[in-house]
Amino acid sequence: MLDALSQIPPSFLVFLPIAAFTVAGAMGVAFSRNIVYSAFSLLAAFVGMVGLFAFLSADFLAVVQLMVYVGGILVLILFAVMLTSRISETKNSNPLHNLVVGGLTLLALLSVLGIAVVKFAWPTRTAPPFSPTSEVIGDAFLGPYLLPFEVAGILLLAAMLAAVVVARKEIKEDDEPASDASQGGTP
Repeated sequence: MLDALSQIPPSFLVFLPIAAFTVAGAMGVAFSRNIVYSAFSLLAAFVGMVGLFAFLSADFLAVVQLMVYVGGILVLILFAVMLTSRISETKNSNPLHNLVVGGLTLLALLSVLGIAVVKFAWPTRTAPPFSPTSEVIGDAFLGPYLLPFEVAGILLLAAMLAAVVVARKEIKEDDEPASDASQGGTP
């Protein structure tokens, strides 16, 4: 038994709890009957993804996941859920329909994935040394992909300006202020 445990690489012992935390958060989103609990489970799933990206030495993706999804989108979802009136009174916000069909689909998918994992000849190699990915991405954005990067930035700027113009309230001002004389009164 101890010989089998010594064969397990330490990286797997780090990966396993991070992956279990991510899957538990995703299961909480899918199976929770309360939307508030689902939103907080989504937080756990997103934070687990940050850990997986960091574990895979994808530092740029980990930071983007943390800032965009956890820091932006999830906070927006939580504000929307919390500011909705009487949302905590709703107990059946995620009803369970077709439980048998879902279970059979889950078993079929897990069996196909299990067969694929067992039958595939996984290559073994040593892990490359850690190197930051942000330098490579920055060189690509400012090198061969400079024009598409600038075009995407201009397109996003135009979309943002269009959204501001559409969402802006028009304040209608009268051409001339109303006076007592124009309303039939005597000056």
